[in-house]
Parts: sequence; C-alpha cells; structure tokens
Amino acid sequence: MDSVTANLLSLFAIGLVQLLAVISPGPSFLITAQTAAARSRSDGLKVAIGLGSGSVLWAVAALLGLNMLFQALPTLFFVMRVLGALFILWVAFQVFRHAKDPLVLEGHDGAAGPFLKGLLTQISNPKVAVFFGSIFVSMLPVQAPLWMTITLLVIVFLNEFSWYSIVAMLFGSGRVREFYIGMKAWIDRITGLFLGALGIRLLWSARETA
Repeated sequence: MDSVTANLLSLFAIGLVQLLAVISPGPSFLITAQTAAARSRSDGLKVAIGLGSGSVLWAVAALLGLNMLFQALPTLFFVMRVLGALFILWVAFQVFRHAKDPLVLEGHDGAAGPFLKGLLTQISNPKVAVFFGSIFVSMLPVQAPLWMTITLLVIVFLNEFSWYSIVAMLFGSGRVREFYIGMKAWIDRITGLFLGALGIRLLWSARETA
C-alpha cells in the first residue's frame, strides 16, 4: 500500500471516529436545538459554525502538542475543565431563568451572538483537545504531510458543522417552532435542567484531574 493511500485511509478513519463523537448527544446538541427553535434556522447555523470553528481550534492545539502540555501540567487541565463546566452551567441558568420570557424574534442577537455561543461552548471543553490528541497520536503518521493536515482540519470542521446544521434545520422548522412557542416555558426549563446536569457532571468529573 503506497503512502498516499495509507494517508487517505487514516483521514477516513479519523473522520469517522470524530463524526461518531460529534453525533453523541451533549451540550452542543442542546444549545443548537434550543437556539434554532427559539430563534431561527439561521441562528442555529451560526451556532453550528461556531462549534465547527471551536473544534478546529482544539484540533490545531492537539497538533501543536497541547495534549502533552495538559499531561505535563494537570493543574492547567483541571482549571480549564472547571471553567468549561461553569460556562455550561451559566448557559443552563440563562435558559432556565428566561423560560417564561416571551419569544422575540425581532431585534435579537447580532451575527456574532449565536456564533460566539457555539464557539465558547466548544472551547469550554478541553477534553476535546485530549480526544483529538489521542486519535491523532494513534492514527496519524509521525510526519504527516501538509496536505493531510489541512484536509484533516477541513474534515473536523465539516463533521461538526454538517451534523449541527442538520440539527438546526430540523429544530428550526415551522412545525417545531410552533410547538416550541406553545411549550416554551417547559421546554426551556427541561433544556436548562439537562444542561445544568451536564455542567455538574463535567464539574464533578474535573476532580479526576485535580
């Protein structure tokens, strides 16, 4: 098997593993779905772009050896995990707090709002860097060519963006929005509780690196 074919197979394997991780439900799914239903498909897509951008940042960090830095400085990893969990808890609190607020589609967040929400959601979880570091070490060749590195980053973004775009399109449909408007208070409370539970779990699991 020539090196190009081997590299392509490695890219496919990494992309598949990452896609399965992306599809796994978590804070990113809830935030995308809630944004698309409460705001619009457009805002949901902006969240998806932010999530994809955050994944690329963590992938670049993993390629630069941030995973090894976390291993050398476990306190740094602990601090980042705590901050990430606190961010998720803050989002959960905001969603729960405004559950009874009427839905206002006009004059909502600017273009940067939902994008930053997605970006901060993704970069708030340093375990993503560890995940990328692990699969990169085990699946990438020691001296990966530049074209392979660039292609890998594109795959990472497209996996994240494509999946959460689907989520945004589904939850931003007219029927889903009508249902959401009618049940907004309860849906936001439940979403806030789920996000809060995830945040608490992340905060609790951060003890492992303390």
